[in-house]
Amino acid sequence: MTAEVTPSPDLKLAERCTLGDRAAQRELFQRERRHVHATLYRILGSNQHMDDLLQETFIAAFRALPTFRGEAKLSTWIDRIAVRVAFSHIRARRGQPSLEVVPEMAADDADAEERALAREAARHLYAALDKMDEKLRVAFSLHVLDGRPLLEVAAAMDATLVATKTRVFRARRALEAAARRDPVLAGMLGDGAAKTTARAPEEDGGAL
Repeated sequence: MTAEVTPSPDLKLAERCTLGDRAAQRELFQRERRHVHATLYRILGSNQHMDDLLQETFIAAFRALPTFRGEAKLSTWIDRIAVRVAFSHIRARRGQPSLEVVPEMAADDADAEERALAREAARHLYAALDKMDEKLRVAFSLHVLDGRPLLEVAAAMDATLVATKTRVFRARRALEAAARRDPVLAGMLGDGAAKTTARAPEEDGGAL
């Protein structure tokens, strides 16, 4: 006699969403939105289209949910969609700056200069990433800037561990080459500031 297989909680949630259960859809959105926002932010930097990209990711996810079979975690599955959305955005905006203009400092803001310097460093970092192959950029951003394990990055990119390691290595080499022509980038890489400079702000947690 064959034991009955109980669907995983992720699979149950996906099935409810597919059936049009609005409560389930809100649950999925609320559960995964911060992680998706972090994925997009790490790859793209401070981007004025972030809210649209977040929405685009979830629209694509809900449309594709009937294909979810539970082989991977639902969060990993959605992460792959976020990566594909980021890929498309990078290709569509190739050559355009990723970061918004740094606002003018308020005279009475003691931390304004420090924040402006951090923004300037981030601008130089993402300017270098803009010139990089998108697969190298994504692997570097998720592993180095976001601190995710290589296995998790490989899963998000639907790539092998070896390919992911190679992409991170090649991205580092490309940044080192760019830093030889950019003192600001060289200083950031030299003092290990790249990771903290690219820290994502809290997203506003909008409604589905």
